[in-house]
Amino acid sequence: MSQKRDYYEVLGLSKSASEAEIKKAYRKLALKYHPDKNPDDSSAEEKFKEAAEAYEVLSNGDKKARYDQYGHAGMGQGFGGGGMNMDDIFSQFGDIFGGAFGGSFGGSRSRGGERVVKGSNLRVKMKMTLEDIANGVQKKIKVNKLVNADGVTFKSCATCNGTGRITRMAQTFIGAMQTQSACNVCQGAGKMIDKKPSGADQNGLVRKEEVIEIEIPAGVEEGMQLNVRGKGNAGPFNGVPGDLIVVIEEVEHAELKRDGDNVHYEAFVSFMDAVLGESIEIPTLSGKVKIKIDAGTQSGKVLRLRGKGLPNVQGYGSGDLFAHINVWTPTKISKEEKNIIASLKKSENFKPKAVDKDKGFFKQMKDMFS
Repeated sequence: MSQKRDYYEVLGLSKSASEAEIKKAYRKLALKYHPDKNPDDSSAEEKFKEAAEAYEVLSNGDKKARYDQYGHAGMGQGFGGGGMNMDDIFSQFGDIFGGAFGGSFGGSRSRGGERVVKGSNLRVKMKMTLEDIANGVQKKIKVNKLVNADGVTFKSCATCNGTGRITRMAQTFIGAMQTQSACNVCQGAGKMIDKKPSGADQNGLVRKEEVIEIEIPAGVEEGMQLNVRGKGNAGPFNGVPGDLIVVIEEVEHAELKRDGDNVHYEAFVSFMDAVLGESIEIPTLSGKVKIKIDAGTQSGKVLRLRGKGLPNVQGYGSGDLFAHINVWTPTKISKEEKNIIASLKKSENFKPKAVDKDKGFFKQMKDMFS
């Protein structure tokens, strides 16, 4: 499978391009590779779709910000992008071209010159544990969505004669001017309901529950959005279905704290274990592991377990797990324990010796990342 090209590269733009420049670059490419100008040319069709997909993302403020941050991993099916089809392109971006193709590339044209209207998007939230995020999962969700009713049929709109557009002539001081707008009767679809089954709405749609399987890649983050194409509400008059937008919600872990691709764990050890050394068991996202506490370990020491964090959503390796060592001091001790500890109090070996004074918390963290 060939690697998806960068959207800015597709449109021949830099990341600092303005909204107008993005629109102009897309229009130029789409006119060049439009199917009407390149009949039976599969290569031109692919470039036409590629340009439309790039424009869909870069012309949308939210999608552009997500793409700038996460790249292709933050877009499309499974955050990997599924490519646009002709239904998407003709229904969403036709108005950019005006009359460049004699009106055949109108605002909602799609299948074989037939105008279609795109359905609305659905938005759901999905809770993810850190373990799910670490491994990536396939999940099934139930969605209550609008679908075309069984038995519904359509006919051409009598007002616009199936074109979906109304043409008006107006006299101005510079002469007669012709304007076009979407038909106010069929909303640009060019169709009207002929037979409507019982229970269907004015667009021939009914609500139905559907189970949808979604593949979520490893490394996703709180607030990330997964766009599942064509799984939203059906388009009116047998139109193009909208998309299902899945918003990621992280479930807080009982013991581990996420920080980007890294995770942190607060490990508590006894005074004796800190003095004598010991191996303790700590949780990770792939199960429990043992770490060694060296004799003489000081409270505040941080141990780094490389690669035990979360995978990067763009595939740039994995983060680390940081175990923060805390020496636990008992709040109550028996008389016998008190006598034993008191006998050691005067020992020179038990008196603090701040030899390496600059080894504070920030110096320790600097050492770990150096």
